[in-house]
Amino acid sequence: MTQEASRPADASGVFRIGGGLPVNRLGYGAMQLTGPGVWGAPKDPEEAVRVLRRAVELGVNFIDTADSYGPFVSEQLIRKALHPYPAGLVIATKGGLSRSGPDDWRPLGRPEYLRQQTELSLRHLGVERIDLYQLHRIDPKVPLADQIGELRLLQQEGKIGHIGLSEVTVSEIQEARTIADIASVQNLYNLANRDAEDVLDYAERENLGFIPWFPMATGQLARPGGPLDTLAKTYGASPSQLALAWLLHRSPVMLPIPGTSRVSHLEENTQAAQITLSDAEFQTLGQAV
Repeated sequence: MTQEASRPADASGVFRIGGGLPVNRLGYGAMQLTGPGVWGAPKDPEEAVRVLRRAVELGVNFIDTADSYGPFVSEQLIRKALHPYPAGLVIATKGGLSRSGPDDWRPLGRPEYLRQQTELSLRHLGVERIDLYQLHRIDPKVPLADQIGELRLLQQEGKIGHIGLSEVTVSEIQEARTIADIASVQNLYNLANRDAEDVLDYAERENLGFIPWFPMATGQLARPGGPLDTLAKTYGASPSQLALAWLLHRSPVMLPIPGTSRVSHLEENTQAAQITLSDAEFQTLGQAV
């Protein structure tokens, strides 16, 4: 087996977070390594460990998680599966959402809370510095300068490498960049939902990593006889693989992080990096919505 076949994520290309931290563009999102409602332990913790280890074997060197996934369950599983971490593995986490139960998410951006959560993430991940720390949501009750300012202080203390944002507008990114350097943005974006197109365009102009969450939403696009289904058969691929290939083609700053709790699904997703769409196929898929 060739290295390309055994490490398909290498085929996705490289993006440098903050201009200097290299990652393969097809990563892995660790939200699904938890219980129902993103709450508590997963049904099969050992399979979760296998998924994480297999992701690294497949060439994934960018893993995205958050303190609120579990809470902390995802971070702790990452440490169990992969610590001591291999050279070049970048683990991004997030803080700024509090949890009071399954499917309950509440922005909480007070500086002391963000500092507390950063310290807990450092402990749970077993690291001295978090490569990319993202504000999970802007708390409307707290001045943005206080939220980003605290992350900048943590960065100056060496506890955070790069700062990212999640679910933000272009104007919010611009305001945050007056306070600290911003390396990445994570917004909802996929083939079927491109509401964040302006944010992606801004990220591309400014060379900010764009991390689309929920990257594989295909819905009616994958229906029998639909455009994804037809083109997928041409490629001998799955609709989800084509949805990921479309994202990778869309922009050089795109960093899709498909998540799963099963090794078989992980392997299928990662093979999407080896699908190269022509410009015409990219347009056909894009116009199908």
